[in-house]
Amino acid sequence: MVYAPALALNQVTGFNLWASVFATGIVCTFYCSLGGLKAVVWTDAFQMVVMIVGFLTVLIQGSNHVGGFNNVLEKAGNGSRLHIVDFDVDPLRRHTFWTITIGGTFTWLGVYGVNQSTIQRCISCKTEKHAKLALYFNLLGLWIIVACAVFSGLIMYSHFKDCDPWTSGVISAPDQLMPYFVMEIFATMPGLPGLFVACAFSGTLSTVAASINALATVTFEDFVKSCFPHLSDKLSTWISKGLCILFGIMCTSMAVVASLMGSVVQAALSIHGMCGGPMLGLFTLGLVFPFVNWKGALGGLLTGITLSFWVAIGSFIYPAPESKTLPLPLSTEHCVELNITTTVAPQISSRPVLADTWYSLSYLYFSAVGCLGCIAAGIIISFLTGKQRGKDIDPLLIRPVCNLFCFWSKKYKTLCWCGVQHDRETEQDYLDSGSAWKQGVESGLQNGLKQDTLAQIPGYNPKEKSYSNSVPEKTTYF
Repeated sequence: MVYAPALALNQVTGFNLWASVFATGIVCTFYCSLGGLKAVVWTDAFQMVVMIVGFLTVLIQGSNHVGGFNNVLEKAGNGSRLHIVDFDVDPLRRHTFWTITIGGTFTWLGVYGVNQSTIQRCISCKTEKHAKLALYFNLLGLWIIVACAVFSGLIMYSHFKDCDPWTSGVISAPDQLMPYFVMEIFATMPGLPGLFVACAFSGTLSTVAASINALATVTFEDFVKSCFPHLSDKLSTWISKGLCILFGIMCTSMAVVASLMGSVVQAALSIHGMCGGPMLGLFTLGLVFPFVNWKGALGGLLTGITLSFWVAIGSFIYPAPESKTLPLPLSTEHCVELNITTTVAPQISSRPVLADTWYSLSYLYFSAVGCLGCIAAGIIISFLTGKQRGKDIDPLLIRPVCNLFCFWSKKYKTLCWCGVQHDRETEQDYLDSGSAWKQGVESGLQNGLKQDTLAQIPGYNPKEKSYSNSVPEKTTYF
């Protein structure tokens, strides 16, 4: 995410690429370490506005530049750019209805379901209702951004239909196409290319800052506080800031790796799949399968990571053949010939057996591979090493999804519970009431507090199902 806007700034201003990368990383780390989660949330909200304004500016000027939006759709249709639905079931095809629906579901479940930066924002909301509203607004914003990106691509195709700058060698990477397009359509409008650069950097700052904050929070809460439980408030604050700086340096350094991974969008979704898939599988084991023990969970996680990284790294080394990616033709018929020296990549004489099968798997399936591999390995290892006893598990920690399929038979429903006592009335009512929100990570929930006990807790509002900060306690510093 740091590498993408650096490309834009380099194309627009000629500013050194790596200087831009490190400047972005320094800015993200600075305000994240000083302001914490509150700074991240407020800057994200402002940056969202900047992104939309930047996109709309490009869309309006770009469509006017190519003769109107109807002309854009006509040229895109003639160039087969509007062929949206492809029901080919081949998992090696890059983008089809099935890869986007199935693979995309696993990928985005990993992002919204178990990703720390997302969950951290949700639990910072006052109530469960507020958290749901935040996710709905996020979905709306995501739809707007994706729609703007798609229409920007169609406008760029209409503009460069007869002279593709990447194929002709004018630009060195596909990710430079948008900045190059902006420089052309705003050539006579000083200042507006800067708005586009601000738009690109807004997306980076929001994503990187949230990731830095999430990494620092998890490290401090799960490792530092566990090893040193009696830290003073002042020392905890300094450790928190130090962790933000450390992870900021690491995230900035990863931009070097991103530059070697091809398309920025594909690289970002591939990394999300590689890391988020196994984590999604681990959480699924914990929430859905009560008989899985710690050995199965650990073995499943390692198996999922191994599988997802194996297929992803293999796909980077041995890219899928064009017969699977099916790139659409690009024309250079009306380009002015330039004296440009091109470097031809060395051809690999032999490809391993897995290069055209396993390594050619669509990048959208990386998350599914990691998730399903983790679940399968975790179940098998748990059966081999001895299942977890269901009666020793708090029912609040297991989601009985089998109730959806065995609603017609209490006998089979109870059998699928694997010994977990979901029929205990007080706890089940407690779960259904939704009051587990916010309290779910506290020791009171683990002890199975009843509703009347909850009502007596200072700061608890039973109508809003929320807690105020009326009770002084040691909190995190992010």
